Amino acid sequence: MAPLPPPGRCVAPSILSANFANLAAQVREVMAAGATVIHCDVMDGHFVPPITYGPVVVSALRDEFGDEIFLDVHLMIERPENHVAEFAKAGADGITIHVEATPHLDYTLSAIRDAGCRAGLTVCPGTPLDSFGWVEVDLALIMTVNPGWGGQPFLRNQLDKVRSVRAMLGDDAPVEVDGGVNPEIAAECAQAGASWFVAGSAIFGSDDPAAAFREIADAAGCP
Repeated sequence: MAPLPPPGRCVAPSILSANFANLAAQVREVMAAGATVIHCDVMDGHFVPPITYGPVVVSALRDEFGDEIFLDVHLMIERPENHVAEFAKAGADGITIHVEATPHLDYTLSAIRDAGCRAGLTVCPGTPLDSFGWVEVDLALIMTVNPGWGGQPFLRNQLDKVRSVRAMLGDDAPVEVDGGVNPEIAAECAQAGASWFVAGSAIFGSDDPAAAFREIADAAGCP
């Protein structure tokens, strides 16, 4: 199974907001600032309205960076069990699926582990955390906006979910937040128990992605 990055807090820049014409250079820039996790948002046009990219981009990142980074693949797609093997083969280290996207949660999470990846589970803002009590996960992702629509404000009521899932999983498993994260929000989420902080436009939409990464990392208490 893929090793997790060093324990503790980390910012996971989302390439969804990167300039794909200069993707490798932009990833190198945030790595030089301390990034060890790169977040890959995969959308299928069904589970969420946008279509983004597939395994070919994950494979390109793996070929370019080897074991230098942890590729955190977030599948916002219907029936993810049909695509786990392909993303694992492409080089994903972790694969996170949505509770709402499949009736086969335990099967799919087991398939992710069997493929050598860390298994993550996430819920949309309106979905309760009930499923986390019935399956084994290596990572819990709390969506702090509704997935699929950019530019949404951070949903502060999701902080209670962060606190709850942290209590359920204990201190060791990463609890990740995704959506509307900036330095102020990252600090609030860290207080609630989050340890991984996905940030896209706040980093790659900045004139200086490395400086933006460091500002969020410092606010969240990351190394």
